[in-house]
Amino acid sequence: MEVRGIKLNRFAVIIYVAALMFIAACTNENKKVEQSSNQTGQPKTVSVPVPDFNADSAFHYLKTQVDFGPRVPGTDAHERCADYLKNKLESFGLQTQIQSETITTFDRKKFRLKNVIAEFNPDAKQRVLLLAHWDTRPWADADSVNKDKPFDGADDGASGVAVLLEIARHLQSSGLTTGVDILFADLEDYGQEEDDRRFPQQQNTWCLGSQYWAKNPHRPGYFAQYGILLDMVGGVNPVFPKEGTSVYFASDILNKVWNIAQNMGYGQYFINAQSVQTTDDHLYVNQLANIKCIDIVHYDVNQQGYPPYHHTHGDNMSIIDKNTLSMVGRVVMQVVFGGINS
Repeated sequence: MEVRGIKLNRFAVIIYVAALMFIAACTNENKKVEQSSNQTGQPKTVSVPVPDFNADSAFHYLKTQVDFGPRVPGTDAHERCADYLKNKLESFGLQTQIQSETITTFDRKKFRLKNVIAEFNPDAKQRVLLLAHWDTRPWADADSVNKDKPFDGADDGASGVAVLLEIARHLQSSGLTTGVDILFADLEDYGQEEDDRRFPQQQNTWCLGSQYWAKNPHRPGYFAQYGILLDMVGGVNPVFPKEGTSVYFASDILNKVWNIAQNMGYGQYFINAQSVQTTDDHLYVNQLANIKCIDIVHYDVNQQGYPPYHHTHGDNMSIIDKNTLSMVGRVVMQVVFGGINS
């Protein structure tokens, strides 16, 4: 018997064959371990070089949305912004669609829902869901003036979309093997306030787009290992506590993301304090789609409320901070590209 031109005696042959059998056994065992870990449903660690998040690019995407005007369902601004989002995602090489359906709101009005959905690596089994809402509330009902008029929604809506657009721009060239799905949910902010006595109180009047998607996913049987919702992630002096609904449904994912943020030096913003449970798009992703989803949202735990400009005309470009966009974008990119266990 000859191997690589070296003649072996009988004893050497026995040693060589035994070594081959040992290597084969170890290889098979490693495959079994890998298959077992993939079948647990736990987030699989991925690791590729993390792209550089460009805050100027994200700011441009944010301003473009605001320049359309308030993206209130049923308006021309809403229509044009939906087309812009779809075209922009397609320009990044992602498989994109608009999920559309006629929806009745709490005040008995009908609107054409437009969820904008993009897929990267659509055939990959390991998937991550990233989402934000892109519509704006029809009324500045928390303001003291012009309460019945819409506002820009620079932070409440446009900021989360802008961060995800910048992340989406890097996907095709990233080398990432994990699948990434981006959901821009519509009709999140057309909900009934609890003290609104004009209409009988109704449940689940908020987050109509995510509710519809969770019941009718863009792919039958869709599942992601985890989801991250971004809501109000561009304002000045942000505070991101551990939001209560996220703690209830997805505390393991939440803690891993917060650990990553704190290890990156953002501990003064991604704080360990817990906020109240909120009704946001991630609630229905958890409840109806059974996907562990967390919410990164600006919330003041001391005042027990959202930023003072929330649902007012003060939610405009003047309160947007590129540093906040950059921080949140870098954290999410580290999670997705660097691996959630990093």
